[in-house]
Amino acid sequence: MNALNLYSLIEQDLDFKEEISELYNAYALLINQLDQSSLIDIGCGQGDFLLNLQETSLKTFGIDLSSEQIKVCKEKNLNASCIDIKDVKEKYDIATAMFDVLNYINKDELKSFLKATHSSLNNDAYFIFDVNSLFGFEEVAQGSLNINKDDRFIAIDAYFDDKILKTNITLFTKQEDSSYIKQEDFITQYYHSKSYLEKLLIQVGFEIENIINFKLHDPMNPDKFIFVCKKQ
Repeated sequence: MNALNLYSLIEQDLDFKEEISELYNAYALLINQLDQSSLIDIGCGQGDFLLNLQETSLKTFGIDLSSEQIKVCKEKNLNASCIDIKDVKEKYDIATAMFDVLNYINKDELKSFLKATHSSLNNDAYFIFDVNSLFGFEEVAQGSLNINKDDRFIAIDAYFDDKILKTNITLFTKQEDSSYIKQEDFITQYYHSKSYLEKLLIQVGFEIENIINFKLHDPMNPDKFIFVCKKQ
């Protein structure tokens, strides 16, 4: 199974509601200040942020590389598709990439992703995204988590080494005959420093208007940085 599709099967069991709400609120505030007409959410997942935006006048479109996530979006009657950003044909006024989407992209592919995002935007449009800080990787993201429910058991082990976080996911699902099916895969994330991202963004044609220190887990140390960029 695709690792992102496997993650979609366990996402509902992860207790991230408070973090999600805080980040959604931060993005919503930024988007309201921009007063634009259309938005593409890159890595939209199950479309929860798109649902929040239904109360606005924005025309929205979500994309994700997980077919299982897009299936859930469709069930919610959201405008979403399982395609890569480079295959998007329309242009938008705002692009978002929430919950460290860029950390899933290695350095060899990151510039191409940023170019494709730049191409998907109208002139003077905005790109808002967040990435994990080094503190976020070392102190928040890595570790182990076990979830034991009546019909499933989930084991997550995340290790950060040499600026790479590898998260191993194992899911045991109980069948009608009381046997269990085992599914396992891993997700890789990459640390990108602020200075490295600033350099790439300028190279592909973005102006960086703001970098926000976002503190979800520690009042002294940001675990995320939110970039607000404008297409030049």
